[in-house]
Amino acid sequence: MKKFLAGAMIIAAAAMSTPASAGVTLNPNGSVTVGNGIAGSNDFTIYFDGYGGSSPHVVNGLTSNIVFTFTGSSGNSYGFSYVVNNTSSSPVTDSRVSGFAFDTDPNISGKSVGAGSVFDAIFTNGNYPVGYGNVEVCFSGAGSCAGGGGGGVDMGQATGNTGSFTLTFANAPGTILLSGFVDRYQSVAGSNATSNSAIGRQVAPVPEPGTWAMMLLGFGMIGFGLRRRQAPTLLQLA
Repeated sequence: MKKFLAGAMIIAAAAMSTPASAGVTLNPNGSVTVGNGIAGSNDFTIYFDGYGGSSPHVVNGLTSNIVFTFTGSSGNSYGFSYVVNNTSSSPVTDSRVSGFAFDTDPNISGKSVGAGSVFDAIFTNGNYPVGYGNVEVCFSGAGSCAGGGGGGVDMGQATGNTGSFTLTFANAPGTILLSGFVDRYQSVAGSNATSNSAIGRQVAPVPEPGTWAMMLLGFGMIGFGLRRRQAPTLLQLA
């Protein structure tokens, strides 16, 4: 019985675990630890809601995510590529992701963007609106940290939504920590939008249907095992 329950718990845990490879670990608080040899995946996805308006509120249907890939480190430089997905849907009728930002530990001493990146401008120590505040590193397709102009990624856009960048540090850290992820929306339209701009705050991912199925199977096996263990034994009369 103990082996049965242990197996069921492993199934449930496996559904919620991070795949093991090398390079990145997504921490429970949403921050990301990056470094060669770390037990994690080289890819990590950050999910965002939509938050803005004249009286700031969650804008239903305004969502996005960015899939980052750690491409490796050399000396005191860390390289990344990314794919921006504007997943906004009804009641939002239009939106454009015009940039993103995050903090680093340690602080960076230099930065650059790759040729052809959708966000070809990179800034440090900028300010994000809707009360978010200071960000250490931010990317946009315009002349300011918080976006502007007409560049970015429209709803459902599947091409022209990629980029790359390199972060440089004063020394050669064994690992770096990325945190405080946020992105920026402009050209927002829809019944729940009281302003044409907003920010995206980092949110927890919604498990895929297959993950839910594995979790339910694991917990179901645990419940079945406990029920069998607690079932009364019927005495057979001679």
